[in-house]
Amino acid sequence: MHKVLPIIVFVFFTCNAGAQSYIGQQTLELYDQSRSRPVITEIWYPSYKAPIEADVKFKTPFVRETTTRNAPLPEKKLPLIMLSHGTGGGRLTLEWLAAGLVKQGYMVAAVDHWGNTFDNKIPEQFLKFWERPKDISFATTALLSDDKIGQTIDKEKIVVAGFSLGGFTAIALSGAMLDYEQLMAFTGSEKGEKEADIPELHDLPDLLKNEAFMEKLLEEYKNSGSLADHRIKATLAIAPALGQGFKNEEQVRSINIPVFIIGAEGDEIAPIETNAAHYHQLIEGSGFFLFEGEVGHYVFLNETHVPMTGDAAIFFRDHATVDRNQVHQKTIELSTAFFEKCIKD
Repeated sequence: MHKVLPIIVFVFFTCNAGAQSYIGQQTLELYDQSRSRPVITEIWYPSYKAPIEADVKFKTPFVRETTTRNAPLPEKKLPLIMLSHGTGGGRLTLEWLAAGLVKQGYMVAAVDHWGNTFDNKIPEQFLKFWERPKDISFATTALLSDDKIGQTIDKEKIVVAGFSLGGFTAIALSGAMLDYEQLMAFTGSEKGEKEADIPELHDLPDLLKNEAFMEKLLEEYKNSGSLADHRIKATLAIAPALGQGFKNEEQVRSINIPVFIIGAEGDEIAPIETNAAHYHQLIEGSGFFLFEGEVGHYVFLNETHVPMTGDAAIFFRDHATVDRNQVHQKTIELSTAFFEKCIKD
């Protein structure tokens, strides 16, 4: 029956104004006491309540669907998609994907990975990759434990999706084990130094050369424990990064859930040969889709109403042959088909 459910919900969204034709949205100020770390979480879900005037007039440079702030939660249980943003991004940078999945009958939750967001850049946190999967697991537990939200989640249908470093986050949650020393060895190579010089934090290459600092991080990683979350039933990785930290199948052998990987041929930030395609080759049975041509890394971020200038331009300017909206719609289609297949009844 679950295979039919998303289709029915979609019809309601488009044809029945009296049903769940809107998107509800809430911001949750979560805090993980055990790590002294905020985990701000945004949730989106199908709603019966129309936006108020203030919601409709909300101004943003990004193309977005109007949502109803703090709308009543659905009365039935929904599959939950946990969403992880890219390095230096934020919980709202994949809002297009969240809205598209909500229209198919899912609840979506996205976290801010503290210290690794566009408005809170802490260099050390850009390298504490293991904190990200822990953020997702913490937020998942918090949502399931919430008196109201927890009643809306089908705990047997929890999946994860992520973009860029969020793609690695999703794969790590599946059970993959990063070789931190292998990753650091790669970043010391000519090719690795190029991949490490990211627009989000230009100081990163210098930090990687600080041997004492990196030894400290390596020790912390070794003591971080397992990052796998066995509540997750499927994983979607969009232009995943850190593939250089995986050199053999043994590191991904414990993955026993479906994994689907989306890559972009024109990706210069996380080149497909060392990342998306590499993950696909290592993870047995994984699905793979490649956007061909000049489709680049940042095409998976939100669209903007007007051309962006200055430092932000690189994140929102695509090659003349690329239609960002078309890439988004295809990604939503691929994601929906994958998740529907993985968590059908």
